[in-house]
Amino acid sequence: MALKLSYFDIRGLAEPVRLLLVDKQVAFEDHRIARDQWAEIKPKMIFGQVPCLLSGDEELVQSGAILRHLGRVHGLNGNNETETTFIDMFYEGIRDLHNKYAQMIYGNYENGKDAYIKDTLPGELARLEKLFRTYKNGEHYVAGDKESYADYVLFEELDIHLILSPTALDATPVLKKFHERFAERPNIKAYLNKRAAINPPVNGNGKQ
Repeated sequence: MALKLSYFDIRGLAEPVRLLLVDKQVAFEDHRIARDQWAEIKPKMIFGQVPCLLSGDEELVQSGAILRHLGRVHGLNGNNETETTFIDMFYEGIRDLHNKYAQMIYGNYENGKDAYIKDTLPGELARLEKLFRTYKNGEHYVAGDKESYADYVLFEELDIHLILSPTALDATPVLKKFHERFAERPNIKAYLNKRAAINPPVNGNGKQ
């Protein structure tokens, strides 16, 4: 069944979903909403927000719910309850970091960027790196030998922080190597090359 992913013409919360679908070669319509279209579309959305994944007549919203759904459908949600719970926990940890990032980007970029890079980011990345070592000492994916939906979220989160600060991962070598490895996955690499040519904004306010 054809999928339609609706979101703004930025990377934002939809980019991990795009990465997952592209990597797994799942056909989908990448519907990019123009800002002048949003006032008309917003009231039609369940919570008045995007991303939204339309699968036939089924409308899925909330980025975490979409990712977990795709994880279950495409075998990216762990092999047992222990792995599934760990993946969910890791995802929530990434989301905590992203919330702090978003607060800085949208609320205090000019005055808060340097403090965020110096005081907030190192500790957050160190915690993620420690957790990432749980399976296979961090030599493969979040939950070991097989990728999960959380790996796409982690890759994108690391990627946008490298835009914010090119040296962001220097103190977390395991995460840095993961980012490098993941970027070389053939389908991901092809998508990244295509994206680089277009260079869409990371965030809705153009700050990154």
